[in-house]
Amino acid sequence: MKSDFLENNGIINLISGIEYSLSYAKEGEKVKDYVDDIIKRLKINPHEIYSCKQTHTDKIAYCHGKNGDKFIYGRNFKDTDGLITDKKNLALLIKFADCTPLVLYDKKREVLSIIHSGWRGANKKIPEKALEKMKREFKSDPKDIIAYIGPSIDIENYEVGEEVYEEFKDFNNRDKFFKKIGGTWHLSMVDVNKEILLDAGIEEKNIDKSSQSTYVNLNLHSARREGKAYGLNSMLVMMR
Repeated sequence: MKSDFLENNGIINLISGIEYSLSYAKEGEKVKDYVDDIIKRLKINPHEIYSCKQTHTDKIAYCHGKNGDKFIYGRNFKDTDGLITDKKNLALLIKFADCTPLVLYDKKREVLSIIHSGWRGANKKIPEKALEKMKREFKSDPKDIIAYIGPSIDIENYEVGEEVYEEFKDFNNRDKFFKKIGGTWHLSMVDVNKEILLDAGIEEKNIDKSSQSTYVNLNLHSARREGKAYGLNSMLVMMR
């Protein structure tokens, strides 16, 4: 699947699901073939493909084509959950199961960022930190930035403990994205990421969100649904 919103704004993109699993730990060298197939499907020839070893951090790496560690496909950053570039010939790839892939694009300055924002990343406000990096290093104005919130687990199927609710105690608006269902807390990954973007200055008219749940849509991998053997979806983006 893909985001027409991003496509219409000049961002080539593709979201892969159960046709592949981008888990290098589980799939090994097969992931290179999967990424090669994604590139063929998109009919692109990027100078480099960037990914990262995601560990629920708030670290965002700048990609210029020469940096990063060499990986089985492209280049990779360790302990990183976001990528950013101002180079048109670089593809950025994030992996996810029930967490949220989120894309920011400054149409005026032509700066592209993709991040992995699960509840831990959202709690660390990684979307805001990506925006701050765009502002600080590329002089981006939030009014020029569009945002896409990709597929993630839906609130009905994302039960969390009291301790997760308490982790967000410093968010003034946490009850906008938490609710009690059957006596337990449930978290909306879409809404928490949207709130962070709005608070960071992104205009609501410039935010688009996927209606797809990784748990409900059987064409997507879901850690909650699949258990320990879960696979990884991916989202690849590149400036046209």
